[in-house]
Amino acid sequence: MTTLAHISDVHLAPLPPVRLRELMSKRLTGWLNWRIRRHNTLSGDGLANLVRHMREQRPDMVAVTGDLVNLAIDAEFNAAYNWLQTIGDPEQVCVSPGNHDAYVKGALTRARSRWGDYIDGEKVDDQPFPFVRRVGEVAIISCSSAVPSAPWFAIGKFEEEQARRLAQCLRIMGNAGYFRVVLIHHPPNAEARHPRLGLYGANLFRDVIAEHGAELILHGHTHQSSMFSVPGPGADVPVVGVAAAGSAQSEHGGDDPARYNLFKIERLGTTWSCVMREYGFQRLGADIVLRLNVRIY
Repeated sequence: MTTLAHISDVHLAPLPPVRLRELMSKRLTGWLNWRIRRHNTLSGDGLANLVRHMREQRPDMVAVTGDLVNLAIDAEFNAAYNWLQTIGDPEQVCVSPGNHDAYVKGALTRARSRWGDYIDGEKVDDQPFPFVRRVGEVAIISCSSAVPSAPWFAIGKFEEEQARRLAQCLRIMGNAGYFRVVLIHHPPNAEARHPRLGLYGANLFRDVIAEHGAELILHGHTHQSSMFSVPGPGADVPVVGVAAAGSAQSEHGGDDPARYNLFKIERLGTTWSCVMREYGFQRLGADIVLRLNVRIY
């Protein structure tokens, strides 16, 4: 049996000091958003408690689907690297970046340089995404939808070249008999795509899944717990979103309180068993509880 934990949208707090010249970009709107909307709701203590609870489950791998930082300044990338070390070694932690990790031009390159092996793995060519991590009979395929965008936009993009490489990864891992888990920050839900927030290229992503298959897709970005599915070659593929880990006991907007998901995956003869448990905070109280226990396969 392989145990996979999924956590997302960490938005590490507190925000480090920001120099004036660093605000001469989209970061200004992000900084204002932090000051007005987020600085009272992203609880460092809540995140630490959630991570501690997750580590007590002793997962074989932790998938982090992006938005570790807020404004993508270098001090945040350093803090995120230190935070990743609290979860585990790079062999046990796998990152798929989010739009905040690529907040301005060049930010994602700096994040990848700082986070190193946490955001790297086996690849089909010299391009950074997707990359593959293998643990037991599970192959985790980390894509990137992270791109810089205009102020007040939080879009993602998935384009032809990454689609081609994802198809290769899915085909190779599928032929080898792995349980394939695809990571992407933005949900590939074209029907609900918001023009300022959604994934441009969602249909292309879904076309790859429809042709080559996968067993599970994990995402973040919405700050809400969710489950839906997209078509696969023989059956629908489950798509699971997790609430923001940085929103412990949040009361604003539509964000769910901080949560993480735990998947227990094993082969049963010629089929798979996959059971998901969702742990997290409630709207009231400070305890982390088991909120959902569901069999996916």
